[in-house]
Amino acid sequence: MSSMISGMVRVLLGLGSNLGESRQAFSGCIGHLAAEGRIVTTSRLWRTRAVGPPQPEYLNGAIVIDWPGGPRSLLNRCLELEAEAGRDRAQEERWGPRALDLDLLLAETVVCRGPDLELPHPRFHHRRFALEPAFEVAPEWTHCLLGRTVTELVHEARDRDPEAIISVSPFGT
Repeated sequence: MSSMISGMVRVLLGLGSNLGESRQAFSGCIGHLAAEGRIVTTSRLWRTRAVGPPQPEYLNGAIVIDWPGGPRSLLNRCLELEAEAGRDRAQEERWGPRALDLDLLLAETVVCRGPDLELPHPRFHHRRFALEPAFEVAPEWTHCLLGRTVTELVHEARDRDPEAIISVSPFGT
């Protein structure tokens, strides 16, 4: 387990939205993050079936970002951006619809298990809606607890959940 909680860290960040103007929420979020860190790469956008209660389809994506201050600092900034987009974690239904959902999925060389931050994300390897965009931007990253690459994990998810993905499009369209 790495103790690196401060300093520059490269993070795979998942984005999701199924309320409001999802593309605009993503663009705004990425713009704010780019002003404070360095966006390394961005996936296409994936339209996916919702998991949880009945709700609209989701738009999902992923970015790789170099973030100063470590993963806990990035988590705090992501929570602020979610709130600015209208997300109220205290009032929302678990796995319900949301204007912006930002998840730290993996961080190079970092394992963190705490009440407010778990890296790698505890359900990342089961979620095709997160794995497909991650596969585009970080196919060779290894889930350090499972010892398997994102490529291996996405192939398993495709077999397990072939109907999860509805469509894919470039970020700007």
